[in-house]
Amino acid sequence: MKPCHYLHLLLLCTLLSPFSSAEPHEENTSKNPLVIANTFSNTFSNTSWEDKALSDDVYADPYQISLFSTPHGEDGERLWSQTKSVAWYGIGVAGFLALLPTDITNWETSDERLIEKWWDNVRQGPVWDRDAWYINYIGHPYFGGVYYQSARKSGYRQWDAFIYSALMSTFYWEYGIEAFAEVPALQDLVVTPVLGWVYGEWAFNQEREIILEGGTVWGSAALGDTALFFLDPVDSIGRGINQLVGKQVVIAGTGYVGIKEVSLPNGSSETQVKINLRYAMGNGKGNSTKARSDMYNSADIEDPVDFGIVGFSVGSAYLNLDEFWGLENGWAPTFSLGLYFTPQFSSRLSYSRGEMKEQTSTERVVYESYSVDMQYYFNADNDFRPYISAGLGEALKDQDRDIKTAQVNAGFGLYYKVDRNWALQLAWHHYYGTKFSANDDIASGQLIYRFGAGER
Repeated sequence: MKPCHYLHLLLLCTLLSPFSSAEPHEENTSKNPLVIANTFSNTFSNTSWEDKALSDDVYADPYQISLFSTPHGEDGERLWSQTKSVAWYGIGVAGFLALLPTDITNWETSDERLIEKWWDNVRQGPVWDRDAWYINYIGHPYFGGVYYQSARKSGYRQWDAFIYSALMSTFYWEYGIEAFAEVPALQDLVVTPVLGWVYGEWAFNQEREIILEGGTVWGSAALGDTALFFLDPVDSIGRGINQLVGKQVVIAGTGYVGIKEVSLPNGSSETQVKINLRYAMGNGKGNSTKARSDMYNSADIEDPVDFGIVGFSVGSAYLNLDEFWGLENGWAPTFSLGLYFTPQFSSRLSYSRGEMKEQTSTERVVYESYSVDMQYYFNADNDFRPYISAGLGEALKDQDRDIKTAQVNAGFGLYYKVDRNWALQLAWHHYYGTKFSANDDIASGQLIYRFGAGER
């Protein structure tokens, strides 16, 4: 098993350990070890952006990042506490791995060699890694969703929570802990926060639905407790630690103050202040993390940026390859994952992989091309949208990093919006390989799906 697999498994085990889910010091509580996720099953935990009274101009700049300034009553203190918790959990996992025999982890025993290996991995990345599919496309989005919820439940809007998840998955995990074990992976840098946004928002709302149902799933409190824990293990761990030590070590439930100017019929205005408090309940130890809010109000103005900007596509591409590769031309599947910021602009990670026949034999060899591209769409108010595209990436033959080249690409295409969630796309791109002066052309057709409400 690769070192990174141990990292993922041990971090998950840490999140699911009995210590993490210690029972609260209450009488007549459930004996289920995951009970801390459902201490008060009829109310919500922490804060939500939708709870707030917002000014009319809050979305004047829909992609403004407020992660570090908290201008609308976001709970930055709670998020910082959650960030430190996640960091310590990861350091604990890394420390445990360092104590294991090197024939198990392949980690260096010398501190100097360990730092040198981290730096070598960072300098070589990012690359397209070969981890198992369930690690890359289930495990990484799950942890991306965990990061996402840390910000979302601290009162941040979806866009800020996504930015937080991207920062954590990039600098804490991919270029942090995991870089001690392997070279940072390009698809992980994109998949973790992007699909983590989709999963994290689903989990955020699913938790609320379960709580509204009395904390049960299919009529079972045990299943409800278990589901609530898996939906947000970081918050559950924080509450468990606080309840175990009897004081607020991790901030996992607080309040906020919202201020809004309201116009009156006589033409004047008044300032309304909304206060949302979390009360400490139970044994009198002042552990505010047992508190939950019973307030859930819809925001006055709908956020124009949600996970509906995330899009996934699948299709087929015809590869017209340079003679350098020694491969015959042919068809290959192609995929993309990206963010459709507006009807005029998007950015995507694209990947094509084909088993191409060699020109000098009957053997087939894998050819891969992947790139991060940006698209600009014309005629954005209509369903038919011509567009231009440009990007950077790499191509390699036979999964051999010695036979790979950096690529720049440019192209054009036609995007057709079927409805809010579905679209069709035809495209042509020219790729230039800087190392071998290789010129490749790829023509493709793809079906695009937008998550959630899709294009608005």
